[in-house]
Amino acid sequence: MEDFVQKLRQYAKTGTPAERRIAKYFTEHLNDLPFETAASVADRLDLSPMTVGRFLRSLGYQGLDSVKVEIRETVTTSPAQLQSAMSELHADAAEGKPLAVLVAEQIQALHHIYHLTAQPHWSEAVGLISTAREVSIATHARLSSLANHFCQRLTQARDGVRTLDAADNRFAELFARLAVDDALLVIIDCRRFAKARLLARTARRYGYKVVLISPQQADWMADQSNVMLPLPPARAPDLDNLPPLIALLDCLSESVILQVGEEAALRRRRMMEFATVLGETANH
Repeated sequence: MEDFVQKLRQYAKTGTPAERRIAKYFTEHLNDLPFETAASVADRLDLSPMTVGRFLRSLGYQGLDSVKVEIRETVTTSPAQLQSAMSELHADAAEGKPLAVLVAEQIQALHHIYHLTAQPHWSEAVGLISTAREVSIATHARLSSLANHFCQRLTQARDGVRTLDAADNRFAELFARLAVDDALLVIIDCRRFAKARLLARTARRYGYKVVLISPQQADWMADQSNVMLPLPPARAPDLDNLPPLIALLDCLSESVILQVGEEAALRRRRMMEFATVLGETANH
């Protein structure tokens, strides 16, 4: 990508008038190029699409799609570009534009989660998930796909992780043993999960440690979990607040992977190697 930008700068100085205009536009709108076509660029600059196409070929690209692939792989947003985008977003949200309001609310929720990652109870939750002999993840059937995703992420760091839901009375598996030694239950709460509080109380009584992920406004008692990770309030009372929940689960699993460290990297490598072997076997 640096070579592409360097060529643009060179053309902006020494190219033909049309080449200089295209190079200047590409340089100033690099992060906008994934949303452009040769025709749209030509229209913006009052040029022909053929002129834009010839310019791209002179840079060594077959078309704008080739540039987009390279941008996706290498370009990051600069602080100045990010600040500009945020200012535009806030202005649009202040005008009441629905999508801008939605995105602004979701960014605010992400700020909440990022702040949460610096709190002592976040570190405590990461420690419990990293070191427990076994980890069970329980939630409402509606969120089972998110629980499965969280479980799969955690398997990159450790053994002994499973998901449970209310189907076929699977919660009863937690209490089939007379003694529980260093086991952890992660409860992903939502407004439909009516059994969550009963499940937490029973798990604590049977000796499980409990990490609770629940909306801020939920009326949980302090003694119903060892650690609570609060989600920001939902946009509406009847929503499950999925975007912040997904972000929290990804950050939490990544924190566990980072805490486990080199062993997690080795596990991931072994899992990828085994997946490759399975893929090769399936092709024969």
